[in-house]
Amino acid sequence: MNDDREVILSRVRGALAPLDKRAPYPAYPADVAVMRDVVDWKDPWSVFCQRTKLVNGEALDQVADLVALLQANRWFHGYCDPKLWPRLAPAFGPEFTVETEFDRGRVDDYQFGITRAVGAIAETGTIILSDTTTSRRLGALAPWVHIAVLRREEVLANVAQAVAVLGDDPNVIWCTGPSKTADIEGILIEGVHGPGRQIALLMG
Repeated sequence: MNDDREVILSRVRGALAPLDKRAPYPAYPADVAVMRDVVDWKDPWSVFCQRTKLVNGEALDQVADLVALLQANRWFHGYCDPKLWPRLAPAFGPEFTVETEFDRGRVDDYQFGITRAVGAIAETGTIILSDTTTSRRLGALAPWVHIAVLRREEVLANVAQAVAVLGDDPNVIWCTGPSKTADIEGILIEGVHGPGRQIALLMG
């Protein structure tokens, strides 16, 4: 399987190599934000906290609150980005087993994953993940609980601002609350294609 994947990716890279430059991103009007008046005069983080609750997401600004949530639900085994763990580790007790390498062979063992987000959108309550900041993509998508760590200045007011700062990362994921699908009988189910709990953790 891995060999087949590498064959396909090598063909894609070969096809892209002769190109002088990639196609430009489409024009995105800056005035499409539906909540501009609400967001512009408030702290974006406060707006994000309100909006993410509406899509069943969660927002925390204290590591102690995160640890309490994990303890209350008995989620003791997880993955953490190795760059984040030194700052978080002192708050976690001995009952936790937190790995800084994500073992693909034990994907079902991880109850939570803590990774870095590239930003968030206050207008929609969305967390933005990208390959440039997420240490292990599976660490963000496979566990039932995903905690995305971000800084206050990375909380953007609206969608237009987010599009403007995405850069050239080839894989950007917008997470608006937990994973959802309504494919079967039009019934909304969460946690099918990704985390069932999506948490934003604000750290300075």
